[in-house]
Amino acid sequence: MDTYTLHTDEQLAVLLGEGNRGAFTEIYNRYKGILFVHAFRRLEDRAQAEDVLHDLFAALWAGRTELHIHSGNLGGYLYAAIRNRILKSYARDANAGLYISSIASAIDSGTATTDHRVRENQLRQHIEKEIALLPEKMREVFILSRTNHLSHKEIAGQLGLSEKTVKNHINHALKLLRKKLGVLRFIYLLMFY
Repeated sequence: MDTYTLHTDEQLAVLLGEGNRGAFTEIYNRYKGILFVHAFRRLEDRAQAEDVLHDLFAALWAGRTELHIHSGNLGGYLYAAIRNRILKSYARDANAGLYISSIASAIDSGTATTDHRVRENQLRQHIEKEIALLPEKMREVFILSRTNHLSHKEIAGQLGLSEKTVKNHINHALKLLRKKLGVLRFIYLLMFY
């Protein structure tokens, strides 16, 4: 069995180009930590940083046969690739924000048509359905936070939980809802709930 930890980055890149899974695993293990820290510092969101990192490594594996790393600088290549994905993430977030802002301004200005109102009601019903499917305690904490606008401390006192448990319930609920609702519906949830 080959010990890939002893290989240089240049050797790993060559092996990766040949479709060697062991080399890919070593590249992932060697660079995942530093790339995650870089993405997290820029995005300030753990889930988004993980998504960007996984997207990078999925693309690296998918494009392994076309991989051309100049002068064997695998670290530089991966750093540039994660930076580009972070920039794309910023652009996606900005576009989604512009879209939501345009919908909100249309609603605020009274120009929303019946069709928009029907869609908004359907969206609210969909979000409420997904909230109802959350585990009981998580749902209770989430509703107290989003609907009743209670602080973590107030919820903890009311339910006899620690503030950290309340925070974990809310974060986990948001993560589950983000996966189930998709980006635009999730942004709507954050803006109006």
